[in-house]
Amino acid sequence: ELQNIINYKIDKIYEPDKNTIILGLYGKFENLSLLLCISPNNCRLHLTNHQQKNPNIAPNFCMLLRKHILGYKIKSISTIDLERIVFINLENNENPNKPLKKQLIIELMGKHSNIILTDQNEIIIDSLRHTNVEHNSNRDVYPTAKYIFPQTSKYSFLQLKDFNDFYDKIEPKLTEYIINQSEEISSLNISSYNIDKIISNTFNGISISFVKSIINTFSINNISKQALEEIYIKINDIIHSTYYDFVLLDNNKDYFLYSSDNNTSKYYINYKLDDFYNDKENSELFKNYRNSILNLILATLKKYEKRLHNIDTKLLECSNRDKYRLYGELLTSNLYQIPNTNLKSIKLENYYDNNKTIEIPLDSKYLPSRNAKMYFKKYTKLKNAFELVNQQKQETIQDINYLESIIYEINESLNTSDIEEIYEEISESPIFENKLKLAKKTNTSKKQKPKSLTKNKEAHFNPLKYTIKEYTVFVGRNNKENDYLTFKFAKKTDLWFHTKDTHGSHVILKVPQNENIPEEILIDVAKLAAEHSKAKNSSHTPVDYCKVLNVKKPSGSKPGFVIYTNNKTIYV
Repeated sequence: ELQNIINYKIDKIYEPDKNTIILGLYGKFENLSLLLCISPNNCRLHLTNHQQKNPNIAPNFCMLLRKHILGYKIKSISTIDLERIVFINLENNENPNKPLKKQLIIELMGKHSNIILTDQNEIIIDSLRHTNVEHNSNRDVYPTAKYIFPQTSKYSFLQLKDFNDFYDKIEPKLTEYIINQSEEISSLNISSYNIDKIISNTFNGISISFVKSIINTFSINNISKQALEEIYIKINDIIHSTYYDFVLLDNNKDYFLYSSDNNTSKYYINYKLDDFYNDKENSELFKNYRNSILNLILATLKKYEKRLHNIDTKLLECSNRDKYRLYGELLTSNLYQIPNTNLKSIKLENYYDNNKTIEIPLDSKYLPSRNAKMYFKKYTKLKNAFELVNQQKQETIQDINYLESIIYEINESLNTSDIEEIYEEISESPIFENKLKLAKKTNTSKKQKPKSLTKNKEAHFNPLKYTIKEYTVFVGRNNKENDYLTFKFAKKTDLWFHTKDTHGSHVILKVPQNENIPEEILIDVAKLAAEHSKAKNSSHTPVDYCKVLNVKKPSGSKPGFVIYTNNKTIYV
């Protein structure tokens, strides 16, 4: 397919991130974009329709490419053997001040991938990544060095004469395995031996996933010579087929092409790969962004749980404050009979408890009267602390509940946009202070992210919408949306649903004027509320509901937190 862009002119060059170059092409009255990516996990070359965000200031290599090859035409695109190295030969027929020919070399070799620009004598002008012998035992890749094709100890599959030649190349490793296993080769199950790795490590351009796809697709289950011949035939058939009809995707991880006699339709593999990798990168971006925020929330939750434990310890100490008041009173009332000597403790009668004897610890450095004052002071301090610490406990519990609600939201999020809205919510919370800056900085991406929430809340209000037998139901996706849904969007006569004592979404059932809602509708909406809660996998879940009129938001409370009255409960 890329042969179709021969003679297209390079009229734009972008570098959206450190691993990617995009060549804007013009020819045959159309504009195309050729993506060159050397990301270790996603290295590839194909046409693309997906826009990517470019930096305001072009990186150095991008500026160099613009200087050297802008305006050049693509004269040929080729590979050598089955190597993952693409040579794009360029010619300049318009500007006499620029050299006639240059070459762009794209090496797609995992973590060793690179994009290299050379002159017509294959002298390196520059590359996206520079390497030398210290980093790469084979060759130097830096300006003014001669381009050297990567060395390999693998055999060329294209130069094999027949299956016997193929078998001779892999037989030594197979024999070694048979000796170690002491089994007959025909009886060995293919899953017990890495035949895919043996073939991939023996021949150029044959990947592990490619061989594995053949094994799985054609149900090859042993490593007998007959089975190996079948693998050889399938590889050979695929390599020499002109057209490929099917692309099989396995959980957005592996894809496999094979020829078919029943040709039903044709697709441009460039754009299938474009969609595949775009979805894959969006998924990776979403997971990385979600996990960074989730890890931050979990770390903060752990901190607050530790704080709650310390508060409980302090409250336990405060609960014993009356003991110190008693010590002070007994010492004061018995000063006349306590000797003013160095005492570590003294036994006195407790007139509050039928004159039972009680032993009171003393600081031997001080007089009994001073010890009494110290006990009264400690009592007063703990009494005052009890009210403060108890208030801190309630605030900490609220913070923990809020953090748990955020964790629930993150786990329920479906895309980067959802995470962006959660980020916007927690960025306004004093709980996190400056911690969020690092989390977002480490997850910047070349992909265009959704715009952050603004003061115009309604513009970002997008709750889930359901229809249950002509009744409309709305479900909030996060705490801020829950607040807006309940207190801005819903009418006072609408019904509000929420799982009892469990984190979940606010659910609003729109109620037509003066209409009584059938019980089966109430049950269905309650089920919906349970499904959008932390209790979605529980049975017999209590769901409270009431009129929106009876739902209140305390002043200064966390997003999503409400109190409600005059409610009824449905168990679903």
